[in-house]
Amino acid sequence: MYEIIEKEKVIEKNIVTCLYCQKKIDKEDACVFNNGYYCQDCIDEVSELCTYCGQRVSEEEIYVLNDEVYCSDCIDEVSFVCDCCHEREENECNYGDDNIDLCQECYDTYYTRCYECGRLLHSDDANYLDDGYGQDPYCDDCYERENNSKYLHDYGYKPDPVFKGSGNRYFGCELEIDGGGKDEENAREICECANKHTENIYIKTDSSLNDGLEIVTHPMTLKYHMENMPWNEICKIALSLDYRSHDTTTSGLHIHINRTAFGETAKEQEEYIARILYFFESNWNELLKFSRRTESQLNHWAKRYGWKQEPMDILDDAKKNYTGRYACVNITNYSTIEIRIFKGSLKYNTLIASIQLVDAICEAAVNMSDSEIKSLAWSTFVSELDKQKYPQLIKYLKERKLYVNETVEINEESEEE
Repeated sequence: MYEIIEKEKVIEKNIVTCLYCQKKIDKEDACVFNNGYYCQDCIDEVSELCTYCGQRVSEEEIYVLNDEVYCSDCIDEVSFVCDCCHEREENECNYGDDNIDLCQECYDTYYTRCYECGRLLHSDDANYLDDGYGQDPYCDDCYERENNSKYLHDYGYKPDPVFKGSGNRYFGCELEIDGGGKDEENAREICECANKHTENIYIKTDSSLNDGLEIVTHPMTLKYHMENMPWNEICKIALSLDYRSHDTTTSGLHIHINRTAFGETAKEQEEYIARILYFFESNWNELLKFSRRTESQLNHWAKRYGWKQEPMDILDDAKKNYTGRYACVNITNYSTIEIRIFKGSLKYNTLIASIQLVDAICEAAVNMSDSEIKSLAWSTFVSELDKQKYPQLIKYLKERKLYVNETVEINEESEEE
């Protein structure tokens, strides 16, 4: 009799009542929540699992964000409340900073960022400068610095082009120089030399440089580059200010050609541009040697498109397989094509020779048919160069042992020579 009573007490002790449906259930099968017992069917009626920590949360305490459930502790870990509209958003949608939380809609409506330093600004506090692209916002510090800067501009600066010289083919050069500082006074000295009689250049900062400047010319004919643009003096001043271009790992010389030099219509232009691309592919080894870059450097900054049998096939493939602007011939610009293979140089002869080479390639593309450009060997190309028109180019080709069989002995490129 004693054993039966004790057994019944044990059984009764292991039975609990579900607080939701009042059903008797085994304690081992019950779910414990808020110090109460619930059966498996009812626990989901009174609580939900937090998506972040996995703990159960009562219906009165849950937070729902994008169809996910969170407890009061976890909701602040994964989200924020916009200080403007007070709506809750996921953390990755925060467009504010350390001082204010903003959803995208409120940011777009009331805020912007400084074009130069990226600082968050209320629209009412932004200052605006027309930098050639339109009205860009600046914080007070950057506005004052940029507004007072006559010589050194940020990377996005692009004034209206001023065409120099008489002709239909113009070359705009971007010469990167490094090591002498991102310095307004240095920029002033270079600009005053280049722009003594007329505005020939402007100078920008460039994040790809360690501590340097980018000298940008307005579009100029080859004749103007050779006779009116004071490149020799500019190179000497830059060197005296401790800048280098060849003797760096960062600097390049980019040469833009106006598309209208190849015709008025896109169809006309593409016919000649296709031949330029073909010339680059069929003479890649010689151009690599001319550029003073390594193959790996060109793969990074000025990648080739790949040889095909027809010029137009190379152009069509270049347009389909988007390489971006880091191509040997950048075709992504609306008004120009850009030759990007050359390493920078503050040696006058090398600089002018590079511009002359680009002109000579354009001449071949314009004056030859597809079949002629396909059969054009490098030795034929250089042997037929106009010695009166391209004296610096021919000298440089001889120095680099790229001019038929004629060579000129020279020490390795040195900008200080």
